[in-house]
Amino acid sequence: MLEHFPFYLALIVLIVLLIMLSNKIKVAYPVLLVLAGLSISFIPSTPVLKIEPELIFVIFLPPLLYEAAWANSWKELWHWRRIISSFAFIVVFFTAISVALVANWFIPGFSLALGFLLGGIVSPPDAVSASAILKFVTVPKRMSSILEGESLLNDASSLIIFRFGMIAVATGQFVWYQAAMSFGWMILGGIVIGLAVGIIFLKSHKWLPTDANMDIILTLVTPYVMYIVAEEFHASGVLAVVSGGLFLSYHRHAFLSVSSRLRGENVWQSLVFVLNGLVFLLIGLDLPEITEGLKHEGFSFYQATAYGLLITLVLILGRIVAAFGALVVTMVAGRFITVADRNPGFKAPIVFGWTGMRGVVSLAAALSIPVTLDNGAFFPQRNLILYITFVVILVTLVLQGLTLPWLIKKVNVPTFNDHFTEEETEKMLREELAKISLEHLQEHHANDLATSFHLQKMAKYWENQAQNEENNYCPAHIKEIHLRMLEKQRHLLVDKNRTESRIDEEIIRKYLHRIDLEEEKLRVE
Repeated sequence: MLEHFPFYLALIVLIVLLIMLSNKIKVAYPVLLVLAGLSISFIPSTPVLKIEPELIFVIFLPPLLYEAAWANSWKELWHWRRIISSFAFIVVFFTAISVALVANWFIPGFSLALGFLLGGIVSPPDAVSASAILKFVTVPKRMSSILEGESLLNDASSLIIFRFGMIAVATGQFVWYQAAMSFGWMILGGIVIGLAVGIIFLKSHKWLPTDANMDIILTLVTPYVMYIVAEEFHASGVLAVVSGGLFLSYHRHAFLSVSSRLRGENVWQSLVFVLNGLVFLLIGLDLPEITEGLKHEGFSFYQATAYGLLITLVLILGRIVAAFGALVVTMVAGRFITVADRNPGFKAPIVFGWTGMRGVVSLAAALSIPVTLDNGAFFPQRNLILYITFVVILVTLVLQGLTLPWLIKKVNVPTFNDHFTEEETEKMLREELAKISLEHLQEHHANDLATSFHLQKMAKYWENQAQNEENNYCPAHIKEIHLRMLEKQRHLLVDKNRTESRIDEEIIRKYLHRIDLEEEKLRVE
């Protein structure tokens, strides 16, 4: 470890430089990181990065999933619940079964159980890659909400399939009714355990005399506790982290102080930045070791590459078919039940069908396959599964990742009226924040308002808030009044977000962030 420490530091610096380059040339950074890792792997004497297979999930998944859950909107998740659930569960199962059948038919020595295992590994699209690409193009809010919501749940469904595949390979049998019961417990148990652990940590933040540093440490520990506890009870650790993360995110203003929210956000952004960068570099760096293992299983490099390209084709076509299938189902179901959109059009499915880049979860699942079974025998086709996974990740990232921005512009997905425009929302929020602030001053501080120059200036500020004037007037002796007003504004925004479905939660969060910054500034002056 110590002798390779400079190499690890160099990788961190390389991640930073490559992401800076990706922002400059407007290419999704996972693409550059994978290609960079692949290039480095061919340099002689490059150290081999090894992580114990059983630690892959525990190290990377909990924090990445937890941060994604905090960034997602529960309101949007619920609004698009049907299409998100269909992509996260039905499409993932359809993809896994398709891969299993094709692999069993075309790859020598590949049983259905191994095919099902491979299907569970490569079925979930990568949220990080899609988000990195969508940063450079404009898409309707509904599309980004569905992709983000899908990414939270498809990891869980794919890893459940992966677990059943592992059992089938290890035992040589698959009892469907036992699998159905286990599947139900993994979903229900994962959600319940995640919520239970979330409630415990929420109470801990509120009851214990913590400061910002302690709160941040607790938030770093939380996803690992959720994941490990759920896995100990043979439930889904992924669903535990997702459900617990969504719960705590929804109540973040009830148990975290302003300082904890602001500082914690910076810590988490940095942590996830490094973890994502390392994972995508690992994908490229692992190629030499994977290809070396192919020789022991009797496959040539060209054979394995052909199988990888075949599985990639199945995944791409399967997602496109599923996207148009979801369109047909939505249009038919709209005649009998209330759906979010009765006629979504054919352009959106084209884009959804092409957003199937694979990444972090697929790599973690593949690397977590043990080298040997419980009886001491080598795990069958392990290196071929690893290589096919690598090909799938590389091809989907490079091919779909580089062409998706062009496709989005070419297809020109129409905008929808699911939300107010950003200008409409900002105007509405400024006016309502100004109104509640003036009402608070006039109701609780009428006498002071008549005599105090500073309060009069504060009232004037809120009257002119629609013009975005700067707040630079607050002396120490009226801080408490200002802080109480900020708290009222915060409550207004939180309530507005929960009751007004057409307001984009990202804009609400932006205003809440501004209030937190303003309050922090007042408290440190």
